[in-house]
Amino acid sequence: MKLLNRDYNAESERQKTVEEFYRVQHINQTYDYVKKMREKYGKLDKVEMSIWECCELLNDVVDDSDPDLDEPQIEHLLQTAEAIRKDYPNDDWLHLTALIHDLGKVLLLPSFGGLPQWAVVGDTFPLGCAFDESIVHHKYFKENPDTNNPLYNTKNGVYKEGCGLDNVVMSWGHDDYMYLVAKENGTTLPSAALFVIRYHSFYALHRAGVYTHLMNEEDRENMKWLKIFNKYDLYSKSKVRIDVEKVKPYYISLIEKYFPARLRW
Repeated sequence: MKLLNRDYNAESERQKTVEEFYRVQHINQTYDYVKKMREKYGKLDKVEMSIWECCELLNDVVDDSDPDLDEPQIEHLLQTAEAIRKDYPNDDWLHLTALIHDLGKVLLLPSFGGLPQWAVVGDTFPLGCAFDESIVHHKYFKENPDTNNPLYNTKNGVYKEGCGLDNVVMSWGHDDYMYLVAKENGTTLPSAALFVIRYHSFYALHRAGVYTHLMNEEDRENMKWLKIFNKYDLYSKSKVRIDVEKVKPYYISLIEKYFPARLRW
């Protein structure tokens, strides 16, 4: 199995596309913008469908922020899920979390508003407080209006230390959207699963170790699962194809265990 790493410095056309993506993302993701998007998409009034139907929709999606991945998204979902299933056979909630963690990327599709890539994918970060220098392509934040807003440009910003990440406004994208979908549709997945879904692209936290001052005890407990998951999310990308029909019955059984048959999206 060929392991692939997120390489943001490789000289390639792909790398230029990724850098331009982050330039636009960093300029446009503001505290006010995210508040508006959460209100709009939090209504979950786009469509009703099952989790598996959503998985199949992802075949139409390619993520411009990922320097490694040119394959359909469902391949990545199943590669990640199967790799975790092999190493953690008794944690079925984690297998399902791996399958659904990127489903929010349907926001790129016309039926979900056809949002631009910068509003759906890429690394996530908190709004309402200072942008840490560890965030990829940090230099482009200088053009973000929040950078010059005294309410938002200090270490704590609008938050209190230890307030809990649940109370922090994160940049808008597929992570936050899928977190809302799962939570509002009454999933019985544990809180660690929701934590993984919402923060799996929050690399400043789980790779650079910053913003920990905003975490509470539950966040710290859930963090160990995010670190486990992250290894598989990044490094399970492989050229070995998954036999979808072969593994589908197992994942359908997990979906039935933890979710209603149809969800509001």
